[in-house]
Amino acid sequence: MKISESEIEAVDVLNESSCALNGECALLLMRAIGQKLRVVDLLDFSFGKDFLRDLSQGGLQCQVLNLRSSHYRKLNLVGEFMWLHTLNLDYSTTLTSFREDCFSCMPNLMCLSMCETRISNLWTTIAALSKLHSLVELRFQNWLCCNDVGSSRSSGQPSSASFEEISSASLDSLINLDALTEHAIRSFLPFGMNNNFQSTNEESSDDSEVEFSFDLEDIDSSSNAPPGWNREINRLSEVSSAMLSNQNGESTCEGAFTRHVADVSFKYISQHASPICFVKHYREYMIASMPQLRVLDNLPIRNIDREKAIVTFFEHFEYLPYRRNDKENVVSILQKREIGASHTGLRTPKKRPLDPAGKSQYFYTRSLCAAKMGSSAWPFLHSLSISRSVLGNENRSFRPRQFEYHPSNSSLMVFGTLDGEVVVVNHESEKIVGYIPSSGTINSVLGLCWLKKYPSKLIAGSDNGSLKLYDIQQLAPTFKCMHPVTFDEFDQLTSVHVNSTDELFLASGYSKNVALYDINSGRRLQVFVDMHQEHINVVKFSNHSPSIFATSSFDQDIKMWDLRQKPIWPCYTASSSKGNVMVCFSPDDQYLLASAVDNEVRQLLASDGRLHLNFNIPPTGSSQNYTRSYYMNGKDYIISGSCDEHVVRVCCAQTGRRLRDISLEGKAAGCSMFVQSLRGDPFRAFNLSILAAYTQPSSNSEIFKVNMLASSDHSKEFSSGQSSCLSCSMGG
Repeated sequence: MKISESEIEAVDVLNESSCALNGECALLLMRAIGQKLRVVDLLDFSFGKDFLRDLSQGGLQCQVLNLRSSHYRKLNLVGEFMWLHTLNLDYSTTLTSFREDCFSCMPNLMCLSMCETRISNLWTTIAALSKLHSLVELRFQNWLCCNDVGSSRSSGQPSSASFEEISSASLDSLINLDALTEHAIRSFLPFGMNNNFQSTNEESSDDSEVEFSFDLEDIDSSSNAPPGWNREINRLSEVSSAMLSNQNGESTCEGAFTRHVADVSFKYISQHASPICFVKHYREYMIASMPQLRVLDNLPIRNIDREKAIVTFFEHFEYLPYRRNDKENVVSILQKREIGASHTGLRTPKKRPLDPAGKSQYFYTRSLCAAKMGSSAWPFLHSLSISRSVLGNENRSFRPRQFEYHPSNSSLMVFGTLDGEVVVVNHESEKIVGYIPSSGTINSVLGLCWLKKYPSKLIAGSDNGSLKLYDIQQLAPTFKCMHPVTFDEFDQLTSVHVNSTDELFLASGYSKNVALYDINSGRRLQVFVDMHQEHINVVKFSNHSPSIFATSSFDQDIKMWDLRQKPIWPCYTASSSKGNVMVCFSPDDQYLLASAVDNEVRQLLASDGRLHLNFNIPPTGSSQNYTRSYYMNGKDYIISGSCDEHVVRVCCAQTGRRLRDISLEGKAAGCSMFVQSLRGDPFRAFNLSILAAYTQPSSNSEIFKVNMLASSDHSKEFSSGQSSCLSCSMGG
């Protein structure tokens, strides 16, 4: 007799230790149970990767699925989980992100817990969770109310309940498989209260600081509840009252916050937080992006919370590029462009579109970008794979250290290596165009700069002081440049840059000096000494004025200079609070983008050095977190990455608001990556390249190309590469 035809009401599957069944048999058994499968609890299972893959792709008909401590890395639950209302992925410490189709067949999922995972990206997380239209409770951490931390009364007061007595409901304690009842199966406290949620928009006072997202009094604590049920309800009532009554304000610190109820202070601490919880404005972003959500991290969401979240969201984030506020279809935009129809859906609260319809030549281009990005939360990212067969050495492995796009040929890029090589590649076809081997001495290429009027030529500088001019049109059939122009050495070089007329270039390095060279004669014209108090990491000419240049130094100063005034004194000095890693001009020379250690990124007016915009990127606290930032899409956006972090941040250069974070992930679990350098593609909107590295010295760094307008799942023929640990503070 089939289980579905028997009198068995429900079947629960529990696996706490090693199981005699293999993964395939276990899945066959659970799927044979069918719709009578109620709870599947696979704690510390040992079924392996094949089991996880088959479970993800084939689905289950259970109602509660507990996959704590699972070994997922990129979650891809695409199978049918039509009856599932509760999913627990806590302590899955290898879980970093979601595949694009994850959660696509879970129409009834109401409760999801992912505490102590490695999930960190707000944008891809929201894109995945947006498919869960029934989701009302979400957890990436546990906010727990502990003992009383203070009282405003002078007389002694009885202490609040201890940590054990006042705590948010525990996921573990509520799935009590030793005493399961129908109430316990259908509940996941506070998940079990889903049917008791009240509409905060219909029944709550907008100006109330103490309304609840659900009514605790509606819960019948005398009903047939599992052991501990009544106790957990009472605890939640105490905690919720403390959390939601906040008339007297609150104080916060990392991992904890205090709220004051009347004259008593309650302290809440975070437990088992995933990295996403430490992203600035995480809670506001989640609340504003998921209007159906009622409880986040054990804290009920009030009307006032949602209102504040929306304000915070539009103050600090861009939903879509160029202030577009509604996702639109690409075909619809093209049709409007053809008939000249006015555009709609462009405004955000108190914000006007950057380019009103009919008044900007970029209007439809920007609208198309916004439409494409709206459907591509997971940007297309792949490693630049260079064929080495043309060099006669199939095993040849490059170790990139610096790279630059070509200024006029959209398909070309040059990169220098840790081994002193210069390689010109077609990054579209991924073929080598030119190869210049190392001169023989041990050196790393840290400075590269193309000439603009003579685009076949480039300057390459190495940390051993070598400075050479190469012409890729003169490359021999062996890809080797036969007659480079050699300049006087600049010891411990980190940066080179050519002026707008291709007549002069500057070099800086681990010294307080800057050298000026004449390209036509090959001579060093002058060395400007003691321009800063510490070494000058980067020097940059302006894009249009051949005598204007800027320097950035670890003495915390950015200085502007003019060769016409004999740079003894700077035109002006702008200071940062930390050492400056680099500086660059906006394409029109209107602004300077200054990047200091540990995410201090600021935009200055190039005319006088006044602060125009502080991007307020959260610091990590590391003095070795060297940050680099560049412009993208002309001067519309900036991209910023740091050598202690695996993320590139994309911000609007007009408002400072964050558009996206691009996360880098290695192929293997535990392989940490970081950003060593990056550039915006000068020819393609929302395209960039990232020089990324692993922390393992044995791994090679690689250049990753990123297209923010294309979906990662639409280009599966490319694979992500791996990279390595290098010196991080030198050059741009």
